[in-house]
Amino acid sequence: MTDTVQRLGAGRYIEAAAAPANTVTTVHELETHDGAKVSGVLRTVPGASTVVTLMHPRQDLTHHVLVPELLARGFAVWTQGTRSVNNDISLVHEQALLDAAAGQAFLRDRGFEHVVTLGHSGGGTLFAFYHQQAGLEPGERIAKTPAGRPVDLAGADMPVPDGAVFMAPHPGQGALLLRLIDPSVTDENDPMSVDPELNPFAPENGFAEPPESSTYSTEFVTRYRAAQRDRVARLDAVAKDRVADAAAARNRFKASENPHDRRVALAPRVLTVYRTDADLRFMDMSLSPNDRPYGSLFGRRPDLTNYGLVGFARFATPDAWLSTWSGLSSNADFLRCAPGVTTPTLFVELSGDQACFPENAEAMVHALGAQDKDHVRVAGTHFGGPIAKGQPTGASLAAAEMGHWLAERFG
Repeated sequence: MTDTVQRLGAGRYIEAAAAPANTVTTVHELETHDGAKVSGVLRTVPGASTVVTLMHPRQDLTHHVLVPELLARGFAVWTQGTRSVNNDISLVHEQALLDAAAGQAFLRDRGFEHVVTLGHSGGGTLFAFYHQQAGLEPGERIAKTPAGRPVDLAGADMPVPDGAVFMAPHPGQGALLLRLIDPSVTDENDPMSVDPELNPFAPENGFAEPPESSTYSTEFVTRYRAAQRDRVARLDAVAKDRVADAAAARNRFKASENPHDRRVALAPRVLTVYRTDADLRFMDMSLSPNDRPYGSLFGRRPDLTNYGLVGFARFATPDAWLSTWSGLSSNADFLRCAPGVTTPTLFVELSGDQACFPENAEAMVHALGAQDKDHVRVAGTHFGGPIAKGQPTGASLAAAEMGHWLAERFG
């Protein structure tokens, strides 16, 4: 097999083997329970009776680095997007569950003996959320999004997968942002506004010029994290007010059929959220120590990327903010959903992860509801890169662990 380069996340290029020559690839369009269209790619190799499914709420995983690794070990692979792939402004996780359900039902209909979910990064919480809701009686499933919009999970066919694999799952988009968001923003309309007492990039607060590690005091860390929750709560209040305004406009339109009210109800009023790349652990390597390099998922200079366009939750509708990005309102939280993951489970921790830190991994594994669960740790960074140049990639080491585990349980 020849080598190719596959991209996983901003600035992360991972060497990966090409798919086996006998791989058969087909593309499929699926209709969800609520009438949306999603697409996926099914790759099979001769004799494959187990299919591994990869999804992410926001990204296209068609060329994920693990695809050829799993195919080479004799497993079929299904990669699927949500209705919000590569455009998460309106991403509602409860709708993403309907997208995942369409894929799971499709694979059952294809006749595979075993269907196993594989959640990497944000895909981990998406699949934990899916397992949790699929395992409930239909009438017990979530009926409304955090914004109060109806979602018919009860009426959807949600097959329970036979197993679950998690690789470097972060604790959820909202839970992650709760540690990333810069609480020193004083004016949500001014990206440069700052409270000097909370500025993570001020030397007087412990910041050191990169790549030297910063040193934040315990008092500053405690105060900073409390302020992060406060900022998220303020943004939640803004989002809820905008949801209420839209609902009031819909009600006025129903009563009067005034076209202006209908336009008001349809106007999304997207939230712009500045400075969301400021986890103190990116700069202070003594916090949650592991093998990670200095910097964030977006680059080696959080003091710069924090102010840039690229980042988590930069733009979101009020519904998407509450469902996906709010660590206070989102249902898609790994720790909350993990007790509902009861099928055999493998959790692969990466030793240099910049999003799933050691205490996160320990808590998530402990919370998983499966009686049959394994926790392994391999050397690598969050996207599956190597710890150091010339070393094996984290993705290849993880794939070896997955291959053994899958073979033992599903043949």
